[in-house]
Amino acid sequence: MQRTPQRLLDEYKRKLLTPAEAASKIKSGDRVFYGEFALFPEAVDEALGNRIQELERVDIRSVCFTRVPRPVEMDPERRHVIMNDWHFGKASRKLHERNLCNYIPISYHQGPRITRKYLDIDASIITTAPMDKNGYFNFGLANSVTGAHLSKSKKIIVEVNKNVPYCPGGNFESVHISGIDHIVEGKNGPLVEVPPAPPGGVDFQIAGHIMKEIEDGATLQLGIGGLPNTIGRLIAESDLKDLGIHTEMLVDSCVDLYNTGRITGRFKAVDRYKMAYTFALGTRKLYDFLHLNPTCASYPVNYVNDPRVIAFQPKMVAINNAVEIDLFSQVCSESAGTRQISGTGGQLDFILGAFQSKGGKGIISLSSTFRDGNGGVRSRIVPTLQPGSIVTVPRSIVQYVATEYGIVQLKGCSTWERAERLISIAHPAFRDDLIRKADEMKIWVRSNKIS
Repeated sequence: MQRTPQRLLDEYKRKLLTPAEAASKIKSGDRVFYGEFALFPEAVDEALGNRIQELERVDIRSVCFTRVPRPVEMDPERRHVIMNDWHFGKASRKLHERNLCNYIPISYHQGPRITRKYLDIDASIITTAPMDKNGYFNFGLANSVTGAHLSKSKKIIVEVNKNVPYCPGGNFESVHISGIDHIVEGKNGPLVEVPPAPPGGVDFQIAGHIMKEIEDGATLQLGIGGLPNTIGRLIAESDLKDLGIHTEMLVDSCVDLYNTGRITGRFKAVDRYKMAYTFALGTRKLYDFLHLNPTCASYPVNYVNDPRVIAFQPKMVAINNAVEIDLFSQVCSESAGTRQISGTGGQLDFILGAFQSKGGKGIISLSSTFRDGNGGVRSRIVPTLQPGSIVTVPRSIVQYVATEYGIVQLKGCSTWERAERLISIAHPAFRDDLIRKADEMKIWVRSNKIS
């Protein structure tokens, strides 16, 4: 059995610091990149929080913080630290409401290129798996934009956590000890887990319509939430075969599908037989499945989410949720009016790529209604988006839209045809009003009738 060369062990020892020593490397005005998603650098974050009052204008940023950074907790008036997030999760959403966090708009696949072209990174503090016998620290659950940030960082601090799975990659899934400046042996705390959301009241109905669009040999992109889990369950119970996975986010339902034998990747054009992804977020079941599993391939997001790469996959089916869609077929998936609740992420990337795929389908899914803060029922298909709402997918890019009342295809349709089709899958209680509004906006012809 090969042992770690002594020179690597010596280098490890030379670069080993305490969390407080590592935090002392951060200076006022530094732009600091944190580990992404579940890979939060717990020990160094705590140490940096303890000294944040000494610093000014420290810019802490990442993709989807799963915890509130300690420096932000210690600076409620935002005098010492600025927090920026490339994709909002629960933690950033709450901080944004207190004016303690900003969103960085991106189309996810462009993240690494944006970093390399325009950003100067003073320090990166990332959580990794322990060093392997060849001197590499594996990124584990999040490849994403980490490699690009390391390539621009003046200081690289690695916080080791023994609970991080070693995730084999396509490329840039690890960093060698020679390329880092400091090592911290962290608290080895359990990784953040996101249990599968239970299906909502209409998820099975929406999933049933989407299932009709999935064929044998299709390649899937599934996200998080009750609907993707429901689709995964229905696929597992179906007779579909030889499906592939090419997805931004790998989730528990992908493990379940693989274990049923539905996932083979046999007909994928690239990464054949592999489940390609850029980050993973789920439960310990998923993390254990990924550890040293050659079935899965971790890639930077500029590869996984590149619409050109997505388009190579035959019968690519991309399924993404939305907050609301208007009668012009503009899709909002990241805000409620001016309130930022998520991010563009890879939705636009995959809708673009799926359309270009041979036999591909980009699907926007949403329940037809929701309950507002007062308990009233409101339509998610609206005449126009709320003032301040962000257009995540322009009308020119939208392909399929699904609710519990059906699924419609909008490519090649005129404005009135789009309105007609969208109204046909709106909740019946709102259809008459939507027709009236469409007529007022000159995108409806009264003689037209919804079939």
